[in-house]
Amino acid sequence: MSDEIKRGNKPVNSGVKSGYRGSNNGKFTRDGDKSGSRTASHGEKKPFSGEKRGFGGERKPYHGGKPGFGGKRGGFRDERKPKVVPPVEGLAARRMALSVIREVTENDAYASLSLNEKLVKSGLNPADRRLAARLAYDTIEHLLTIDHALAQVMAKPDTDIKLRNILRLGACQILLEDRIPESAATNTCVELCKELGMEGLAGVCNGILRNLIRKKDELSWPDEEQEPIRALSVKHSVPEWLVEKLIADWGREEAVALMSHSEPETYISVRPNMTELDDEAFEALLNKKVWEHEKGAVPHSWRIRGMADIGQDADFLGGKFSIQGESSMMACMAVNPRRGSQLLDACAAPGGKTCLLAEMMGGSGRVQAWEMHEHRTALITAQAKRLHLENIRPMTRDASRHREDMDMTMDAVLLDAPCSGLGVMSDKPDVKYRVTPESVKELTDIQRSLLDAVAPYVKEGGTMVYSTCSVLKCENVRQVEAFLERHPEFEIDKLPEIIPEEFRRHYDVGLQLLPHRDHVGGFYICRMRRKRL
Repeated sequence: MSDEIKRGNKPVNSGVKSGYRGSNNGKFTRDGDKSGSRTASHGEKKPFSGEKRGFGGERKPYHGGKPGFGGKRGGFRDERKPKVVPPVEGLAARRMALSVIREVTENDAYASLSLNEKLVKSGLNPADRRLAARLAYDTIEHLLTIDHALAQVMAKPDTDIKLRNILRLGACQILLEDRIPESAATNTCVELCKELGMEGLAGVCNGILRNLIRKKDELSWPDEEQEPIRALSVKHSVPEWLVEKLIADWGREEAVALMSHSEPETYISVRPNMTELDDEAFEALLNKKVWEHEKGAVPHSWRIRGMADIGQDADFLGGKFSIQGESSMMACMAVNPRRGSQLLDACAAPGGKTCLLAEMMGGSGRVQAWEMHEHRTALITAQAKRLHLENIRPMTRDASRHREDMDMTMDAVLLDAPCSGLGVMSDKPDVKYRVTPESVKELTDIQRSLLDAVAPYVKEGGTMVYSTCSVLKCENVRQVEAFLERHPEFEIDKLPEIIPEEFRRHYDVGLQLLPHRDHVGGFYICRMRRKRL
């Protein structure tokens, strides 16, 4: 679906094709380290705010004059300087993490977009940026687990949402972050209470978190034999309906692997602008930047580690390269356009796939890039301009409305359809709380209407590629099977050899990429050909 990057301490520059409001409710075991960039210490002593005394307890010498009878006290320091309290180390990072958590849970914001916006403006040092990103994502990712734990140490579980989010942040550090002192987690949360004008609840916050510290080894968790669905829901922080859905689609073992997956190290996927740099020249460019990098899993891709501001790099802004996930690149490789082709990218924003298709044709041919909303069409225009691509035609159009004048005019159509996004839930942890059974039904209806609307645009012998970033079979293989029944003029076509064999060997009714197996974003890609009559 959207052009994604791996989550962690980095700004995310991709758009979001769909997101649906879902439910937010919350044993804590950790299935592997969640981050490759942990910091060793963010636990600091709470600043001493009492009166300073000399060694041995003597009061500091008094230099003022004693007022006469009836005189005013305090006249000896007419211009008192305000007391300067040193900042609490690590508080700024936690403040940012809390802000992201609040925007996601209180305002229905997208975690990746919220974090990206705040990181750009933050001025935080690299260590605090990493800490802020990790705490925000880990708290959101384990929300149901954290809420289950907090409910056991709170007298009144229905607390004010602002306080609850501070408690969630603290509980995340206590239960999940083994390198953060528990005292630092508690004290900084108390400070955040005060900052938000909840001085009266600071003591409550302190008491609950200290209670959690005392009882964390005695917490109870649902029994997997007696309550198997609820146990998996709490353990992996996935809504119960979704646990059932994943098990029905993939079986218990594969479903657990999907729910528990997290890459051991975070990275950004990048690729060169193929109209300006070949792979050798791009490798040389990366070497000059002294970035930690390695070749990706697909041709023309690299993985950059430990670089937070890559979207502000001069060569990126100048169009030398793009940020694009490897699964997203494979959707374009499935199209594999010839030079001079007429292409349609039917749901194109934010434009990463559109631009790669245009580059694969060497700037020849034409790519029509449709998007339903003007502000998202503007994203495509901006991408094309940054990359100096002149063979792209962005248009604000609803692709679900068929246009007869377009019939049989396209050599290839890419339909990267709106979807649940559940294939990238390890990178965008709020996705699993937004999706509901009702929204999945709405999405499958939209996908069906889009397929039916754009299929007639394909010439005889031409190609249509359908893709999503979902792992639900109702959005993927079953959607394609139903389409082929309605449109016998189409048939499954094999994937081009530009896609590595390690992925192509899983191709059947489309290619389902699984993050825990393939170590790329969870995508579905199916290449179909319109038969020659």
